Amino acid sequence: MSPRRSYDQYCSAARALDAVGDRWTLLIVRELLAGPRRYTDLHADLPGVSTDVLASRLKDMEREGLTTRRRLPPPGAAYVYELTARGRELLPVLDALGVWGAGELGERRPTDALRAHWFALPLLRALGEAGAAEGLVEVRLEEGDFHLYAGVPDDGPVYGDGPAPGEPDARLVLDAGTCAALARGKTGLRDAVREGRVEVTGEGTAAKALREG
Repeated sequence: MSPRRSYDQYCSAARALDAVGDRWTLLIVRELLAGPRRYTDLHADLPGVSTDVLASRLKDMEREGLTTRRRLPPPGAAYVYELTARGRELLPVLDALGVWGAGELGERRPTDALRAHWFALPLLRALGEAGAAEGLVEVRLEEGDFHLYAGVPDDGPVYGDGPAPGEPDARLVLDAGTCAALARGKTGLRDAVREGRVEVTGEGTAAKALREG
């Protein structure tokens, strides 16, 4: 196991960066906010990371108490990684970092990879600002489907890949450009619904709040 790296500074920000300042660490946290994930799933959704670096980061994160590794019972019989309570405390950190970096999105570059669920945190924020921060929300993009747990309990997943596991309280159909505009604060979710940039269906509280806006 590699030695623990440290800035050796008596400062809370430096101590935090000792744990999460390495490249890829916070993006691994982003992926694990969806719940337990296999190594192969993490590697697939972190384009550009090498297998050696991913394995090293996961070991470091386990050592820092941010993640745990466990074996699924048969018939799965695979190992999965998941966030600890301490790891989940990084959710507001990632959210704030996303807000801070939203202005850097600009136009998507030809070299930019994209996974639909990377818009999960910005859309959760947009739902809250629109007064629709409760319920199960399914999101459909051309790049893929994912679902959000608005008002999620502290120990549950924040989002998940694919369609909602049950009838969602709201279903949103939009494109990546609109998601990026919401992330940058160029438009609000209610405004996007009124302008026809987001199609909303469903009879739950979240759907009604967006349609009534």
